[in-house]
Amino acid sequence: MGSMSRRNFLQTSLAVGGAATVTHLVPGAWVTAGHAAGNGFFESEFGITDELCQMVLERALSKGGDFADIYFEHTVSNWVSLEDGKVDRAYGNIDLGVGIRTVKGDQTGYGFTQDLTKESLLAAAATAATIADGNGRSVTKTFLPLKHENYYPLERMFTEIPLSEKLPLVKVTNEKCFALSDHVIKVNVSMHDQQKRILLYTSDGVKAEDTLPRNYLSASLVAEKDGKQERSGFNFGGRHEFSYYTPNVADALAKEVVDRVLVLFKAEQPPAGEMPVVLGPGVTGILLHEAIGHGMEADFNRKGVSTYATMIGKKVAEPFVNIIDEGITPRQLGSVNVDDEGIPGQKTMLVENGILTSYLHDRISAKHYGVKPTGNGRRESYQHYPIPRMRNTYMLGGESTPEDVIKSVKKGIYVQDISNGQVKIGEGDFAFYVSQGNMIENGKITRPVKDINIMGNGPKMLQNVTMVANDLELYQGGTGACGKDGQSMPVSFGLPTCLVKSMTVGGVQKQGA
Repeated sequence: MGSMSRRNFLQTSLAVGGAATVTHLVPGAWVTAGHAAGNGFFESEFGITDELCQMVLERALSKGGDFADIYFEHTVSNWVSLEDGKVDRAYGNIDLGVGIRTVKGDQTGYGFTQDLTKESLLAAAATAATIADGNGRSVTKTFLPLKHENYYPLERMFTEIPLSEKLPLVKVTNEKCFALSDHVIKVNVSMHDQQKRILLYTSDGVKAEDTLPRNYLSASLVAEKDGKQERSGFNFGGRHEFSYYTPNVADALAKEVVDRVLVLFKAEQPPAGEMPVVLGPGVTGILLHEAIGHGMEADFNRKGVSTYATMIGKKVAEPFVNIIDEGITPRQLGSVNVDDEGIPGQKTMLVENGILTSYLHDRISAKHYGVKPTGNGRRESYQHYPIPRMRNTYMLGGESTPEDVIKSVKKGIYVQDISNGQVKIGEGDFAFYVSQGNMIENGKITRPVKDINIMGNGPKMLQNVTMVANDLELYQGGTGACGKDGQSMPVSFGLPTCLVKSMTVGGVQKQGA
């Protein structure tokens, strides 16, 4: 297709995607047939060439920066939502723009624009260049396309899928929720899909393209019984193709969200105090992500903010604890073929046999520590510069069985799901709401609990992990997003069943009171 204006391109893209409005605003490689991760999109649609980008990078380094890069983005997002049996929202959004970064030491200059003309690109580059004050530097005249795996290939682009194909799935999920229980009085079902194309040029000669899908099917509901109301929600998603969303997925989603709300009518508040806590597999990995993972991002350590700033090579957990952050699990929400600095997706061992072995690095922190970047330089959009961010973060399974872990607890709490957390990233102090859980009494899971918080300190919690089961699960949702420095990023996490020997549980009264 020949070059077209930005205005016409946005209108055409949304028409194909079925959108209604425009707003400017388990590890391993998987390589299959399908749409290429990049495929020259920005050159064919917007005339972005190597020669143009070489000129822009020279402008970005015109005052003597150490490094510069250009990040082009075109993102199409669509939403459809059903409430009370009717479509209450169906809309779309397109983001198009470019961000240009100049790095000098550990300082960053940044400029961005929605206008992809030569003049606007050079102006944004000039803005980024002001971080430095010296003589200009030359830029390579040869850009080598980065070769990388594709962990989320698409046989069919999401911009090719009309609303008429998405709506039946939303409707059937809604109907199944009502059919599963007479206590369900209100249901909201939504589907979101996003298709992000990026193109990167770096002053050291890297050229990288990628197409990142992100999507989910979500349901939330209200149930009423004996004059009391309870709420629950759940979702399935990730970096899937549209073909993932089958009637079986709708069935599983409806059953999960209805089961979750009905159990709350039987739940009660447990005693408060210090007690053993068993974290169930899967979504409880958000606790690992928030209370521990952030402390291992290299910028917090480089600045001396994190508890782990002096802990490389030292024991932080028992020898059976191993923690990984990676971007290479197929279809997982935090996976990246290439990060937002042009570093291929990869796996990083953070804790090995209880020893802290690495931080999560972007280019700036890697240079500071004299190591290679780990592929964790990520940014929310072209309006933001990259910083160290997690991808898929999880603890590997151990040798115990889940049953053994539970049997080891005389009285404690089993946590199935958590939400609404607060964390002090430097110290690792946290508090999380337990949305689904049970008492453990005499080594058995018993009555359900609700309206409680678990509180503690991330590094201390890691030290207090005394058993790890062999049932690692990764979060299978598509709504997981992590906020940091004003940027929200899709991430995933996971955990096997594990025992924390002591945590603070906030309930109705202290044990024995």
